[in-house]
Amino acid sequence: MSASSRRKAELASLLPPLRRFAFSLTTSMPDADDLVQQTVERILTRPVPDDVELLKWAFRVCRNLWIDDYRARRVRENATFDTDLQQAQQVNGTDVIETEMELNHVGEAMKRLPADQHEVLAMIAVQGMSYRETAESLNIPIGTVMSRLARARSALAQQLYGTEKELH
Repeated sequence: MSASSRRKAELASLLPPLRRFAFSLTTSMPDADDLVQQTVERILTRPVPDDVELLKWAFRVCRNLWIDDYRARRVRENATFDTDLQQAQQVNGTDVIETEMELNHVGEAMKRLPADQHEVLAMIAVQGMSYRETAESLNIPIGTVMSRLARARSALAQQLYGTEKELH
């Protein structure tokens, strides 16, 4: 297998975790898919450092693209979440509807977190990354990851439950 074929296979294998991470940042599947596409395009068109794990590099690129877009939206004052614009989905069953409502509520609460807390919470709680992997991906000390995660969990609990209840 050529180096190019190996790179494409490796890139294809990281699409599911990259898509989950993008969704955790955007809380919208269409936006997440766009973000993944931008990330893959960036990885394919620009050099990737030799000494970096591709998945960690992809998370970093994805995060940076999301931050750029987030900042641009804030500048344009277009960062509101409009549920009317989402595609209507047919769902059957009370459990499915309640779960969807809870996920939307959590997504909205996560959007109100500061960006640094949001990304750490997304990488650890949604993506399932370790503290060390998160620290390496974000290029920050592990203690900073732990601190941001603690603050994010506390703020999320406050928003969701009106209490300082610990989230795990």
